[in-house]
Amino acid sequence: MPNRIALALLICAGGPAWADTVRIATYNTELSRKGPGILLRDIARGKDDQIAAVQDVIRAKSPDILVIQGFDYDLTGAALSAFAASLNYPHHFALLPNTGMATGLDMDGNGRLGEARDAQGYGTFSGADGMAVLSRYRVITDQVQDFSALLWQDFPNALLPQINGEPFPSAEAQAAQRLSTTGHWIVPIDAPGGVINVMAFHASPPVFDGPEDRNGKRNHDELMLWVQVLDGQLGTLNGDFVIAGDANLDPVDGEGIKRAIRTLLDHPRLQDPTPNNPDTVDWTDPVPGDLRVDYVLPGADLKITDSGVYWPSGGDALETVKTASRHRLVWVDITR
Repeated sequence: MPNRIALALLICAGGPAWADTVRIATYNTELSRKGPGILLRDIARGKDDQIAAVQDVIRAKSPDILVIQGFDYDLTGAALSAFAASLNYPHHFALLPNTGMATGLDMDGNGRLGEARDAQGYGTFSGADGMAVLSRYRVITDQVQDFSALLWQDFPNALLPQINGEPFPSAEAQAAQRLSTTGHWIVPIDAPGGVINVMAFHASPPVFDGPEDRNGKRNHDELMLWVQVLDGQLGTLNGDFVIAGDANLDPVDGEGIKRAIRTLLDHPRLQDPTPNNPDTVDWTDPVPGDLRVDYVLPGADLKITDSGVYWPSGGDALETVKTASRHRLVWVDITR
């Protein structure tokens, strides 16, 4: 076929087709350590069983683009660079998370200051329990959209916690409180055939609070932030996109305000590659049990060729994933 005819067919089809399938995954690695610099030390030593197990899990499914949570951030990105290099990811991206970011305020209403729950997101030091994107393709860093500084009280229809009709824990705290526990990013990646916008996040668990349901309401609004983006009311979303992250919310089981994740799963601009609601985390000891909290949700215009949750049924592979993290790697193969 002459080249000009092939080009005309591609234009009529709405753009170039992807030559290859792209595998996108999310994985809460739970690699966070007790202080700054410790994760880098453990990666550099190459003798940490958990780190090795996490690396083995990632190699087993070998995603082209991977969003990870539970990974400590450091200012120079040394830990992430070392980790990415060990897995042959030439490109990576991370921003300072809200977790561990000091506020100087009593954010949980217990009358004490300087505790992990008094940070913008739970964390014992700045950068604790952060998230990152690893990629085989170039990250377009100058076009990243970061919503992590958005104040919770400025979010439309925010479910701000109250006790006896008063802001909880205080009006001062609510005036400083960011919505994102860890972060909300739209990270454009120059994948084969066109840019993929990876919408990365790690939401607060909807537990560990009191009758004000501070964490449950925050979790709800963190998920609804993506609904705002999908509806064109926040940020800019052009081209193909995939939501990937830890929502900390199951649409059926466990605690939390279920309408948030159900609204996201049912959104007409998204598709759920695993509608049978597979478990993605092993929280069986103690309760609440196995739940689905980790998600990769491609845009409705993308074609899903395969998907799954890496949860081996037995043998050495199962022991590896147990050593690595309570969470499982969730992956989706997409094309266009």
